Amino acid sequence: MSSFSIDAGRLLDRLRHLGATGRDAEGRLVRLAASDADKAGRDRLCSWIEAAGLEVAVDRIGNIFGIWRSEAVQGMAPLMLGSHIDTVIDAGIYDGCYGVLSGLEVIQTLKEAGFAPSRPLVVAAFTNEEGVRYAPDMMGSLVYAGGLDVAAALSTVGIDGTVLGSELERIGYTGPHEPGFLKPHAYVELHIEQGPVLEREGIAIGAVENLQGISWQEVTIEGEANHAGTTPISMRRDAGHAAAQVIAFLRHRAKASNTPTVATVGCLSFEPNAINVIPSRARFTVDLRDPDGDRLKQEEAALGAFLDGLAAEEDVIISLKRLARFEPVKFDAGIVQSIEAAACERGLVCRRMTSGAGHDAQMIARMAPSAMIFVPSRRGISHNPSEFTADADLVAGANVLLDIVRELVEGK
Repeated sequence: MSSFSIDAGRLLDRLRHLGATGRDAEGRLVRLAASDADKAGRDRLCSWIEAAGLEVAVDRIGNIFGIWRSEAVQGMAPLMLGSHIDTVIDAGIYDGCYGVLSGLEVIQTLKEAGFAPSRPLVVAAFTNEEGVRYAPDMMGSLVYAGGLDVAAALSTVGIDGTVLGSELERIGYTGPHEPGFLKPHAYVELHIEQGPVLEREGIAIGAVENLQGISWQEVTIEGEANHAGTTPISMRRDAGHAAAQVIAFLRHRAKASNTPTVATVGCLSFEPNAINVIPSRARFTVDLRDPDGDRLKQEEAALGAFLDGLAAEEDVIISLKRLARFEPVKFDAGIVQSIEAAACERGLVCRRMTSGAGHDAQMIARMAPSAMIFVPSRRGISHNPSEFTADADLVAGANVLLDIVRELVEGK
């Protein structure tokens, strides 16, 4: 099996060309979902899909599919590969794009070699995985798996006031197919790790066996604005100080735990936001993650209890709003074992691991057996122009994906 390999030059060339597509006037890579830059990236991807001799299909939420099927496998559920090509603001070139282009490369390699798959092969590029312009993230795959109504998703208003459905129509990517029109036999996503573990341990391949549960909440604390110089500390209803206590509580609790729980406050704003006025309102987000569902619930409950006590202690009013919640995902044990075996056969060191980030695979896992393959990220950096994975690691991961596809779709 391992003597057969992808066209490394073609994969790396496409990665760099896509990475140059959608840059702004400052040279930053900014392909937000359904933007003009996203259209440019989509157009380039579709041109490569067509050049590979695959059928291009687009569904109503804008997910793009490159389909290889023959009369012999009509009616069979496809093996699906993929990820996303939308980016954050000032992004690197690998996140998501590597999985899509590797999936295309694997299918094109097999097609050119005369391989006769026992079922169709499909590469998918899911819409709005990042969730920067429109919330929630992983939207295209969530809609595809039936977790969000397509009409509701299309009516989502973005941070710039635009409506997703209108923008997809404007750029020409509202397709005729209903999301879920191709129900996968299985799904495999190749991705950069976006973390430091593989590089730190000198390991080439991560066989991702599970993915953390994610809880996003927004906390609003209502206090009272007053003069910063004349109001005694003991008489203050300081929303800013209360917010600081929540942030410290989350950090101390996660650090003191012997579990993989993590907590992050990523957005924070004060009102009236003046240097000499005690904040009357604080609003901030809380991102809780844990691979164990029960522990995630415990962390949510601990936060709620702390907020109740804090409200009484500081004489403030605290409200909590749920933004998003995804349960932990366990990937298909058989595919994970196959990833380990394929890596070993190619002489690559492999370890099982948990994904700390959300991915389209966690949504598709709702409808089909799924798993992920990780390759190292230098210094664990992602969502940053410094994001980097060595060419050799990129090629190694794509070859492992090739081997997995050949195993899951036996040639005739």
